[in-house]
Amino acid sequence: MEQEDERAAAKTVLGYLVVFVTIAIPLPALAQTARLAVTVKRTVLVSVPDRKLAVLEDGNLVATFPVAVGAAGSPSPSGEFQIVNRVSHPTYYHTGTVIPSGKDNPLGTRWVGLSRKSYGIHGTNAPRSIGHAASHGCIRLRNRDMERLFSMLRVGDWVEIRGERDEEVARVFGGSADDTTIATAQATAQAAGQ
Repeated sequence: MEQEDERAAAKTVLGYLVVFVTIAIPLPALAQTARLAVTVKRTVLVSVPDRKLAVLEDGNLVATFPVAVGAAGSPSPSGEFQIVNRVSHPTYYHTGTVIPSGKDNPLGTRWVGLSRKSYGIHGTNAPRSIGHAASHGCIRLRNRDMERLFSMLRVGDWVEIRGERDEEVARVFGGSADDTTIATAQATAQAAGQ
């Protein structure tokens, strides 16, 4: 009888332990989830006309960099994109061509891939192209700038590429917004209000 009582007590203790572990283990995961919910909202804003890139955290300017944008025949896409990958020392692949990481690699030392296939933000082996419309649509930075930018960004951050100057671009990079862009935005806002 004593053995049965000991077994029953052990099962009860084991049952309490299972309940405790079941409740206690998820708590750190919940705490991590809560911490992630209050992370900083980071956005990259690229102004094609200014040939500049800005990093904004919760709307506050953190850093700006000069960039090369897409050439006339291969313009940078306008719109909102999400960062889908980050690669240190990327290999360049193009039809029939593979260039390993190194000084001859056109992607430079870092690649940040966007949610639009084949487009990204990357370094370059042609630093004199910075400040010009010279790429095949990607956004290029000097390698040292790209390495700094790379350390600031995470997968899931947003990238906004603007093909025209608007009020936000003017606020971030200085100068004034394009009058046509402002008039179009005002007309759209008025139409939405009716």
